Amino acid sequence: MLESDLLPWVESVGDLGDDVLEVGPGPGLTTDLLRQRVAKVTAVEVDELLAAALKERLAGTNVEVICADATATGLEPDRFSTVTSFSMLHHMPSAEHQDLLFAELHRVLRPGGAFVGTDSLDLEPIRAGHVDDTFVPIAPDALATRLERAGFGHTTVEVSEYQIRFRSQKADSAAALH
Repeated sequence: MLESDLLPWVESVGDLGDDVLEVGPGPGLTTDLLRQRVAKVTAVEVDELLAAALKERLAGTNVEVICADATATGLEPDRFSTVTSFSMLHHMPSAEHQDLLFAELHRVLRPGGAFVGTDSLDLEPIRAGHVDDTFVPIAPDALATRLERAGFGHTTVEVSEYQIRFRSQKADSAAALH
């Protein structure tokens, strides 16, 4: 499904550039797709066991794995050409944490760079699959406003039967001056 559904969509949203940040890669299935298409991927994973396994598996590749809270990465500002988040936003403990994440991603994204992602809709079958897990879905009609509050613009949100897909952009420095 990642190769037949997610990948074509990611490629349709535009060039990812040369230095991509992926937040919440989990076991790294999407990391594997990204690393074949860009020069460098930095994967930030909060779960120590998942981060350690991913770091070991991808040692010697174009992927750097960091075990950290993505709301406060400590990464340099304006670095990444694209930031990605695939089905992880709903795992954050609150809407406030999601908003902190949006602000941090805006900070580390280059001017003109894109934030591209997907997340689950608030549907009973998906909610049932998260009984013993955090499930804080994002309302599709609120996402653009929340991203805008973090500094993003030009947001598009697509809603399918089970997920949202979105793309948002950090203003280009030159464009911001006019």
